[in-house]
Amino acid sequence: MAEKKIGILVGSLRKESFSKKTAHFLIKNAPAGYQLELIEIGQLPIYNQDFDEEGSPAEYKPFRDKIKTLDAVIFITPEYNRSVPGVLKNALDVASRPYGESSWDGKPALVVSTSISNISGFGANHHLRQSLVFLNMPTLQQPEVYIANIQNLFDDNGKLTNAESAKFLNDVLAAFLAFADKF
Repeated sequence: MAEKKIGILVGSLRKESFSKKTAHFLIKNAPAGYQLELIEIGQLPIYNQDFDEEGSPAEYKPFRDKIKTLDAVIFITPEYNRSVPGVLKNALDVASRPYGESSWDGKPALVVSTSISNISGFGANHHLRQSLVFLNMPTLQQPEVYIANIQNLFDDNGKLTNAESAKFLNDVLAAFLAFADKF
């Protein structure tokens, strides 16, 4: 049986992004039979509906094609102004177009929000879930994943040092993979 391909999209472009560090933890801890891969989104020009008729930027096609090859998607995002960062929303828009040709359709999803505050990205998590409903992406409901004070969980080398958080993320990954396997 072929490995299941799980894409991870990170809503932060920052070099030392805690969301990206979380993604790398999940990639390193993927069980046998699953290939987790970080999908870059920072290179995508801002979506403009005119592109659907006039021709899309060259970066769109490989991104859309990559999303189509995935069996499931994990979104890991910080919260910007109580919502998702623009780069992540742009990626959703790019791969959902042209209308009726969404690359996201039917792909199981997991939403992980991270924050350096106690609120843990609740607003971003729920705004992202709203978009995923429209994109027809069945999303794992439980366990919910809100990671607060994330700056305290990693060492200077980007290694997750909090054992309780590591166990939680491994349990979440197992729950999501079981959920995604149903599709």
